[in-house]
Amino acid sequence: MTPDATEKRVLEAIRERRELVNDALDEDVPMAEPERLYEASRYLLKAGGKRLRPTVSLLTAESLADVEPMSEDYRAFPTLAGDPIDVMVAAVSIEVIQSFTLIHDDIMDDDDLRRGVPAVHKEYDNSTAILAGDTLYAKAFELLTKTGADPADGLEAVRRLATTCTQICEGQALDIEFERRTEVLPDEYLQMVELKTAVLYGTAAAVPAVIMGADDEVVEALYQYGIESGSAFQIQDDVLDLTVPSEQLGKQRGSDLVENKETIISLHARQQGIDVDDLVDVETAEELTEEAVEAAVAELNEAGSIDYAREMAEDLTEQAKSRLDVLPENEARDLLRDIADYLITRGY
Repeated sequence: MTPDATEKRVLEAIRERRELVNDALDEDVPMAEPERLYEASRYLLKAGGKRLRPTVSLLTAESLADVEPMSEDYRAFPTLAGDPIDVMVAAVSIEVIQSFTLIHDDIMDDDDLRRGVPAVHKEYDNSTAILAGDTLYAKAFELLTKTGADPADGLEAVRRLATTCTQICEGQALDIEFERRTEVLPDEYLQMVELKTAVLYGTAAAVPAVIMGADDEVVEALYQYGIESGSAFQIQDDVLDLTVPSEQLGKQRGSDLVENKETIISLHARQQGIDVDDLVDVETAEELTEEAVEAAVAELNEAGSIDYAREMAEDLTEQAKSRLDVLPENEARDLLRDIADYLITRGY
């Protein structure tokens, strides 16, 4: 299948489920008092987003149950023992955690925009944004207790989500720490990427398996699918920052170099003796010219650093897809494989 065909197939699968996820978000995270707190809490959820992680959750459930995609009621979905559970509320809990992390990330980075609208702390204020993020964090666990799963499976799902939230914080802390350090090793960077980004993909795939009663081997394989495809996504993002035109990226190409952001590309280049900090000589991304980016990219290509990152993302994607062999052969499994491929292309 061509990349364009894969993208079209994935986006259609996401679109079909996004409408249902959005309806579920309205139902499961309703307005309440105090009004300003809940407006802020729901603000990013209402602003949009692909809903990729909940789509992964719903597809995982469909593949495990070996049913036709969209053929079963997600609110009364059959476990492996045939009992009905609510897999939609589990998928919603994952998306709620994602929004919580975005709100707090934007506060820490003092970013102005998110999903094409002012960041929550810009639209409201820092204090309200912090409370909104905290509310979503708590709400996610409340929701995950409402799946109707076997109590032991439900408890394990909650434990996994709690561990994931701790890991996300650890990853964010490492990212901040790296900005103050003079040396970061590639393995340390990959650990940070796994913690900050990939663990939520892993949890999105693992939690449905847990609450459906799958065995530990299946749960772990699905978790690793998410870890590897999520890591590949972030590594490929580093590649795209240098190789995709600014108008397609939606930001200045090469901005990672201006910000002296450590990536797997810059870390590999340093090991090859490249003075990464002096690849571009500007203070802001707005000052960066295409000529300067081209010169920097040429030097990184010469060192093999961009190919190194690209090949790493491709290898991780292949590993991720192989993890899905624990699932029955069906259309939902094929779509999960397509999502892994999509994460390292995303239409570029």
